[in-house]
Amino acid sequence: MKKWILILLSVAIVGGGAFVYYTRSDSAEPLAIGANAPDFTTTGALAGEEFQFSLADKLKDGPVVLYFFPKVFTEGCTIEANMFADATAEFTAAGATVIGMSGDDIEGLKKFSVAECRDKFAVARADDKIIADYQVRMAPGLAMTNRTSYVIDQQGKIVFVHSATQPQGHVTGTLEKVKALSKG
Repeated sequence: MKKWILILLSVAIVGGGAFVYYTRSDSAEPLAIGANAPDFTTTGALAGEEFQFSLADKLKDGPVVLYFFPKVFTEGCTIEANMFADATAEFTAAGATVIGMSGDDIEGLKKFSVAECRDKFAVARADDKIIADYQVRMAPGLAMTNRTSYVIDQQGKIVFVHSATQPQGHVTGTLEKVKALSKG
């Protein structure tokens, strides 16, 4: 697989294009269902406004969907943010909070929260510790996350995991789990 990544990057560089290929780190395995979700506090953005996000505080309100994505304003991440924005009312009706997590700086996250999250849900900064704790580092030494979505119940347990390079499936899977939690 590494050979193909190098070939694709070479083609993009030689061709002068802006082609970007994101892949999962071969050693990255997401946290298991039933694991305790690592607690954290970080800086987030909602509707362009900066705020402090605490997982422990948010879990008091209901389940939390943490979805990690590689980079603001890239094609797949924009598609995924738009899909979560379109489904925000359904997540809210089921009592859940959605927050996107990325290694991007807060200024980029502020802009992304307006343009692609459409002011509907927050995005927050995933620092090196959060990336390591949630086992979502794209590659060693890289401050980018792979695309992994977690549903965390009010007891702080991971109850759903979806890790895939494509944005499709993240919203439907997490929403289905959140709705099941609200019924049961």
